[in-house]
Amino acid sequence: MAPRTWLITGCSSGFGRQIADVALDRGDAVVATARRPQALGDLVALAPDRVLAVALDVTSPAAITAAVKEAEERFGGVDVLVNNAGFGSVGAIEEVEPEHLRDVMETMFFGPVALTRAVLPGMRARGTGAIVQMSSMGGQLSPPGFGAYCAAKFALEAASESLAAEVAPLGLRVLIVEPGSFRTEFAGARLHQSPSLPAYADTVGPNRDFLDGQHGSQEGDPRLAAEAIAAALDADEPPLRLALGGDAVAAIRGALDARLAELARWEEASRATAFAG
Repeated sequence: MAPRTWLITGCSSGFGRQIADVALDRGDAVVATARRPQALGDLVALAPDRVLAVALDVTSPAAITAAVKEAEERFGGVDVLVNNAGFGSVGAIEEVEPEHLRDVMETMFFGPVALTRAVLPGMRARGTGAIVQMSSMGGQLSPPGFGAYCAAKFALEAASESLAAEVAPLGLRVLIVEPGSFRTEFAGARLHQSPSLPAYADTVGPNRDFLDGQHGSQEGDPRLAAEAIAAALDADEPPLRLALGGDAVAAIRGALDARLAELARWEEASRATAFAG
């Protein structure tokens, strides 16, 4: 397979860094982005001729345009876009600050959509390319306290499902990745905790405690996740959605089963809404 050029957001740590490492190990080129590109010096040092570090705030349309232009000028185009930048967030809907909710959506929905739009003209012209959307098992279910975070992931998955059908005839692929608990900064320094209200101590409280207690001990290995993503992209029949981690598989399956069961329970009432005759 010919070498690819990957543009990856959020490369300073976690999934972004591991995906960049896997791409380099495969002999590919990487446009590694972060808000502070100086944090990517060690990544550039691994392969200076195949790594371009670019400053990118995914909420800035001008920065997105500039990053894609730099990628095209240095490597000729973007073959794989990985929309990975994001952060964790916990808080009941009543607790979440309105400005934080907007930040969540800008970073993990509007930003990825804007980046996708920016690379699509080049991919369409070449008739090849892949968009990797780093969602979450929270793109399929939304437990108490994760309404803001999961809203962004649900929205990203909906847009990506439409996108996949739109671009498939053009030779382009979309891969929605749904990780469970992995050893990233999701529950670490980048986690936003909205102020708590006593009313939600019994519903959101346990999930706050869970995040506090799991950081650094999650079962998921981000390197293995990156390798699974690369393998899925190489598959002759790649999936639209790729759940990563046993916890993600179990949680998503449980949510889908519950949804199907509820649909069946209420099917008669649902169908009884047509005009008579």
